[in-house]
Amino acid sequence: MHICKKSCNFAADFNHFNEIMEKIDELDRKILKIITQSARIPFKDVAEQCGVSRAAVHQRVQKMFDNGVITGSSYHVQPRSLGYELCVYIGISMEKASMYNQVIAALKKIPEVVEAQYTLGAFGLLIKVYAHDNEHLLQLLNTKIQEIPGVANTTTLTALAQPIYRQLPIEV
Repeated sequence: MHICKKSCNFAADFNHFNEIMEKIDELDRKILKIITQSARIPFKDVAEQCGVSRAAVHQRVQKMFDNGVITGSSYHVQPRSLGYELCVYIGISMEKASMYNQVIAALKKIPEVVEAQYTLGAFGLLIKVYAHDNEHLLQLLNTKIQEIPGVANTTTLTALAQPIYRQLPIEV
């Protein structure tokens, strides 16, 4: 999928995604439901549950990767185990909306920034950041995030707990 690689043509990206979603059939959804519940499940087990060959599962999963339906498979590491005690969400107001690509490019260079959402409302961007402690967060804000050309101001919200963390349900 080509979402925001060089430019952000949201209408084209949305239309492209809709075309892909129309091509996902019931077998694709069944495969997605199984592998999102356990990313480590062998394709042979997925094939048995779906009543198809291992090769069919492999081809369909590869097609979903190629089309951007599946964007990755990874292990989730608990940030605290790496010494990151704070999780914060930072609302960023930009000087001009046209500075979006420039601001995103700079944020991508900050490893503690793990998510960014382009939003409507009070902020142009909402980012998720991990920090070791308050001093580290202050350093990230003052010397990195707020120094990015195009960032007008920031508002920080501290996450105290994450009681819900899950994938969207896959309906078959």
